[in-house]
Order: sequence, then C-alpha cells, then structure tokens
Amino acid sequence: MKLIIQIPCFNEEKTLPVCLEALPREVEGFDSVEWLVIDDGSKDNTVQVAEKYGVDHIIRFKKNKGLAKGFMAGINASLRLGADVIVNTDADNQYNADDIPLITGPILRGEADIVVGSRPIDDIEHFSSIKKILQKLGSKVVRSASKTKVEDVTSGFRAISRDFAMQLNVFNEYTYTLETIIQAGQKNIVIVSVPIRTNPFLRPSRLMRSIPSYIKKSIVTIVRIFVVYKPFRFFLSIGLIFLLCGILTGGRFLYFYLTGDGTGHIQSLIFASIMIGIGFQIVMVAFLADLLSVNRRLLEDIQYRLKKNEFNRNREQ
Repeated sequence: MKLIIQIPCFNEEKTLPVCLEALPREVEGFDSVEWLVIDDGSKDNTVQVAEKYGVDHIIRFKKNKGLAKGFMAGINASLRLGADVIVNTDADNQYNADDIPLITGPILRGEADIVVGSRPIDDIEHFSSIKKILQKLGSKVVRSASKTKVEDVTSGFRAISRDFAMQLNVFNEYTYTLETIIQAGQKNIVIVSVPIRTNPFLRPSRLMRSIPSYIKKSIVTIVRIFVVYKPFRFFLSIGLIFLLCGILTGGRFLYFYLTGDGTGHIQSLIFASIMIGIGFQIVMVAFLADLLSVNRRLLEDIQYRLKKNEFNRNREQ
C-alpha cells in the first residue's frame, strides 16, 4: 500500500519547511509514504525548499493556475505514481500532520472513499466571528446540496481513495473543496468527516482576502456546481417560476375579460404571454441540459475506466 501526501504551493518558502518537518515518513497501514509538492508558479524559493527537505516528487507550473488546478495536477500525478491513498494538506501547516492516520483509517478499513478532516471552528482564535458564521453557513448549504454529513466542507485536509481519485473532475477554478464533496454526494461515494487538530496560525488565508469577495465567490461556486451536477432541477425550477407567473397573470386577465372588463388589462395578457414563452424555453433548456449531463456522466465513466487500466498497467510494469 502506497500513501502519497500532496501539498499545493504558491510562494510558500517561509511556511513549507514547518509543514515538511511535521510530515511523517511512516504511517500505519502503508508500506511506503511519499511526498508530492505542486508548485503553482511560485516566484520565491518554494521548489528549492522542497528539494532541500527531500520531497520525492515535484510538479512545476510556469504560471499560477489556482488552487483547484494544482490540486487536480497532484491527484493525477499521484495516480500515475501508483498511490493507493492520497492525502491533501496545506503548505501553511494549518493541519496537524499527526492526524493523518485518523483520516486514512476509514479508507484502509473500507468504510469510506473520501475522508475530510473537520476543524474545531469555534476554537480557532484567528478566525473572526463573521468567518466562523460563514464557515458554518456554507457547510450547511453544501451538505444540503450534496446530501452528505460533512461538518467542515472548506477543509483542505482530506484523504482520498484511489478509486474515487480516478473519478474526480474539478471544473471550478477557485477551489476544489466544495466541488469534490458535492461530486462525491452526487456519485453516491461514501464520504465521512473526522475531527482533527489545527496548528498555530502562520499566515492569512489566500482564498479569503475579504468577506464580500469570499461570499461572492462561494455563492458563484455553489451555483455553478449545482448547474453542472443538477442541471435539470436547476433550469426546471427557474422555468416553472416563469410559467407560474405567466399563468397567474393570464388568469387575472381572463377573470376581468369574463366579467366584461378585459379591455383595460391588455398589459396583463402581454406580460403573461412573455412569461409563458420564457418559461417554456427554459424548460426546454432543462431537458437539453439533462441530456448533456447524461453525456458527461458517460464520458466520466469512460475516463474512469481508462485511468483504471492505466493504473493497472503501471503496477504490472
């Protein structure tokens, strides 16, 4: 059994040494433990630090591509390197590396395919009250959308089985944390969360530069993910709202027309026609989007089979 611990990095020369010094080289249940650093176009000495501390594998981007791209590059590289389980952690040493056995345990026991480390949000001192509220509210929304019970959906400290890693596709460029959970829920992948510890604060979060920006990006991310994974329900809901408005307005006009006062309410008829027309078109979009969704699932199944065959060939070699 091989475990690969991956660390997406962007200008982390100051915090990466602290993170690497805490990482284990032996974890219970695994024959080998390797480290993988994804350099997301760093302008400092991140790569040199990684080499100095004996990182086994380094992926380098010529320019910054964002956290989600770095995460997926690490996942794909770990699969090519023969990983049975992949652990993702942050370069700012936010998560306690001693808890790696806690998040890999459920996968080794066959209880889950993805395990998310749940931080003690209320006890983290450098989190503002507003940030704590947003974290809890966001987690609640994602749990509802994904039909999972993950307590801390924005936690980057997570373990992923080889099988689920082969099925992963992250379309969002902002972050991978929300989409992977919703994707797991939509694919009926078993996902659990376990309590983990955090380390002292080293640097501010780069994803949450300001509260308004964080809220805006998170809302856009959740809506976009819902459109990708639940397109029929999304567009059908919008279409039915327009149809309902049109029908109600048309009913109002019909009432006045039948009571002999229809001439003064022609605007209602025009508005009803527009609403019903728009609603019908959006409902048609819902069916087209559902067909595209079926096609996407078929392509993902083909991709999964290809990755599985590639992994088996690499193992044999």
